[in-house]
Amino acid sequence: MNLEFSLAELALIISAIIWAADYWHFEPKRKQDNKNKSAEEIKDPLIFMLARLVFIFSLVLVVIRFSPDFSLVLAIAIIVSGTIWAADKWFFASRRIQKYEQEKHQGIESEIVEPPVVEFSRFIFPVVLIVFILRGFIAEPFRIPSGSMLPTLEVGDFILVSKFNYGVRLPVINKKIIELGNPERGDVVVFRYPENPSIDYIKRVIGVPGDEIGYYNKVLYINGKMAEQQPIGDYAAGFYNFKRITEKLPDPELDHNILVSDLQAASDFVLVVPAKSYFVMGDNRDNSRDSRVWGFVPDENLVGRAFFVWMSWEWKHWPKWHRVGSVIR
Repeated sequence: MNLEFSLAELALIISAIIWAADYWHFEPKRKQDNKNKSAEEIKDPLIFMLARLVFIFSLVLVVIRFSPDFSLVLAIAIIVSGTIWAADKWFFASRRIQKYEQEKHQGIESEIVEPPVVEFSRFIFPVVLIVFILRGFIAEPFRIPSGSMLPTLEVGDFILVSKFNYGVRLPVINKKIIELGNPERGDVVVFRYPENPSIDYIKRVIGVPGDEIGYYNKVLYINGKMAEQQPIGDYAAGFYNFKRITEKLPDPELDHNILVSDLQAASDFVLVVPAKSYFVMGDNRDNSRDSRVWGFVPDENLVGRAFFVWMSWEWKHWPKWHRVGSVIR
């Protein structure tokens, strides 16, 4: 992650320099060389168009790094850029045009110059608005930073999370406004970590409200029914070797793969999941900090259901192309 954001910061600086150089030097020169053409006819060189796009993209990455709530940053950016753009469109732009017409009538050569802050706001407002809507109501991207969900999700997987499976929530305040459904056993869900809501976690739902969950000798029991296990073979992850097992959850019967380690002692327990809460576990059962440690996930902490791997790339390694397009189950 350090490499990711150091590159983002470098890209931000370089693209900002290119954009500034274009605005203060090359753009006026293009206009001077094309006096007889309208502003729409003067095309910006590809490098300057790319610099603007790189600036926006790298700015988003840097903001994500330093901001505890990216939705709040997007909302503020929409309000600020929209206000500047609207104020210029309905007030200041007409004054610039009026001044230009007066100088033209007086025989004074001049041009209508849009302030940099207005140009930037006009460019960034629709981009930020689209990102805010898609991220807040449709799907949100996440990157898997650890191996707690192996073998289902690997370190470096870039996933998409559906934001409407468990109800429509208002971004920033995370208030549910429309009920659409609830998590089911077996769903892989993203949620705000109960002990620190600024951190997003991803785990598998094992117990829904009212379930009695038992765990004996690394075997799950849900409402008295055993989750059947079928050994597949060994699984190597880093310096560790695990046993790969297909686990079938009862009611409804859903199967997925998990990892267990003979080096870790079993931690047996039995509990009942309270109302409006969920019991979650990582598929890497002996290498996951989950509900066994910090308790249940409240319904209001839910973010969405993970459903798709759109890229898998761990820094300093080649992308894992075979994982692109994988459905999460």
